[in-house]
Amino acid sequence: MLYDLVQHHAGAHITALNLFRYITFRAGAACLTALVISLLLGQPLIAQLRRIQRGGQPIRALGPERHILEKAGTPTMGGVLILIALFASTLLWADLTNGFVWAVLLITLGFGAVGFADDYLKLSRRNTAGVSKRARLGSEFAVSLIGGYWLQSLMPADLANHLAFPFMKDWLLPLGFAFPLFAMITITGFGNAVNFTDGLDGLAIVPVIIAALVFGLIAYLVGNHVFADYLQLHAVPGTGELCVFCSALVGAGLGFLWFNAPPAAVFMGDTGSLSLGGALGAVAVAVKHELVLCIVGGLFVVETLSVIIQVFWFRRTGRRVFLMAPLHHHFEKKGWQEPKIVIRFWIVSIVLGLCGLATLKLR
Repeated sequence: MLYDLVQHHAGAHITALNLFRYITFRAGAACLTALVISLLLGQPLIAQLRRIQRGGQPIRALGPERHILEKAGTPTMGGVLILIALFASTLLWADLTNGFVWAVLLITLGFGAVGFADDYLKLSRRNTAGVSKRARLGSEFAVSLIGGYWLQSLMPADLANHLAFPFMKDWLLPLGFAFPLFAMITITGFGNAVNFTDGLDGLAIVPVIIAALVFGLIAYLVGNHVFADYLQLHAVPGTGELCVFCSALVGAGLGFLWFNAPPAAVFMGDTGSLSLGGALGAVAVAVKHELVLCIVGGLFVVETLSVIIQVFWFRRTGRRVFLMAPLHHHFEKKGWQEPKIVIRFWIVSIVLGLCGLATLKLR
């Protein structure tokens, strides 16, 4: 919004306003704006959620026993706070004529709506059964497929239907008409991967922040021909504005962490986890770094694989590979304290984020 106002008054020689044209300035401002909004709205929103939800988020009976004692009564749907701060900041600081910004925003909103419906049904029914799996996945596939087509239409013709590989600068895998399906799987997969990871206080939001930081930098570099050529990346004009979106996501995530740090005053719920995962997947598709997201978001991948392996092996043999899935619950069952699990998973996420950054030069 501010960027558009500056562009509108470009004829007037106002040197100070030229600052608003720089993506780096607007990205920093977006991060701070989202942080301030989430900090200011956090307590009133949590108080309102407590009044509305009364008993808080329903706790799964088959989950770790201590969750029933320690986490009962904590309100959920804190993802609403993240989305308000993220959208307000992005709309304020991003170039609203940029198609990539709108595509990623609407994918994020679509996944947030699915998560909101799931949270609402769980709360209204007072159990952990929300939207049916078929309806939930169908809605996510529809949103991500439409988003995939949209993002594809915004890309250069020589990149639009191709998959890029880390470390292979000269080779692109042509997917043709299958690219929107690949985008659908990427976006939906990461939406649910973050959802699986969101099981302990602060566990999911910090890896999301780390991934947003990495992909904010990637978006800035890929959207700039000079930097992209120097680092031998595939340039995608226009994606630099997603740096503003990612920075707003970092600020909103930090603000939410203030209230979600152990012991959590609020959970993000499916409203937050699905929308954040969908946002990361959408940005990765836009900047042609889908496989790098599997590295940076490796913690989410491992958590998802632990669920898949557990379900597959139990149905096949009647035995479990892990004491409980997702993986963080396995370590709970082994007797690890929650802060130890969370902090160690954060450390793994930082290392994976650095590995993702390494691909920018080695590619």
